[in-house]
Amino acid sequence: MYRFLLTPRWWGINVFVVLAIPFCIFMGSWQLGRFEDRVQDHETASTQHESTRREAARPLTELLPVDKATVGEQTTVTGRYDDQLLVPERKLDDREGFYVLTLLRTDGGEAVPVVRGWLPGEPDPAKAPAPPTGEVTVTGALQAAESPGANGVSGRSGWPAGQTGAISAATLLNLVPYDVYDAWVTLNEGDSGMRAVPVSEPQNTGLDLKAFQNLGYTGEWFAFVGFVVFMWFRLLRREVELARDAELGLVTRDDENAADAGDAGDAGDAADAEDEKNAGAAGDAGDEENKGARAGLVS
Repeated sequence: MYRFLLTPRWWGINVFVVLAIPFCIFMGSWQLGRFEDRVQDHETASTQHESTRREAARPLTELLPVDKATVGEQTTVTGRYDDQLLVPERKLDDREGFYVLTLLRTDGGEAVPVVRGWLPGEPDPAKAPAPPTGEVTVTGALQAAESPGANGVSGRSGWPAGQTGAISAATLLNLVPYDVYDAWVTLNEGDSGMRAVPVSEPQNTGLDLKAFQNLGYTGEWFAFVGFVVFMWFRLLRREVELARDAELGLVTRDDENAADAGDAGDAGDAADAEDEKNAGAAGDAGDEENKGARAGLVS
């Protein structure tokens, strides 16, 4: 009954199943590992944030360039405040508001973007407190440059004058006439009554949307394993039922094809007989006409 398993068709099905199952398991395990790595990065970043708040602040130049190890580190910078910009569409505690971003010019001429605080409502320059004058020393958490459209950063362009959508050297160089560090600092204490902006985790780490995408892909790959096994048993059951029907002498597909062929043959024979009948009738009509013509000549 199971001899059909040795046919070329079933050899192909079995080879596909044997290769598909371990491949799906491997891909599901890999996606699960990616999710676990992101969870570990999230826990590491949380622990690092708590420890860095207790550590002494280090000069900015010692922490550049920014990477996963230095994001959130306490840093201190000395300089003079210059241009001030607003960063709209920033939420804090589920409330819409904006950042107050002020460029701190250092002795070397380059500027450090400093987020002095957050204010609720629509961005309005009149609401933003003026920065302190003279030389100041600020202390806060080091942050990586933002990318438009990622980690809650707006992907819009064409902001009004005095506003920017992302905090990065690429966007700020078009707004100020001096060089800008490709990093920014959020103050530990909000300036002039503003709320301090919490530390952000670096991109592609933590429990973000990509992490849960990895978890979803894990479920899909393992679901594929179950689907492949289900379809194999379904095909096997169908073949067994067909084999049993053949043993019981029930009508098979070959018998139906033969019957169809027989019907087609009978139809062809009937058509031939009809053609012969028509041809005979035509011949009889011709004979009658000939007889009539001869009778006319005799008369």
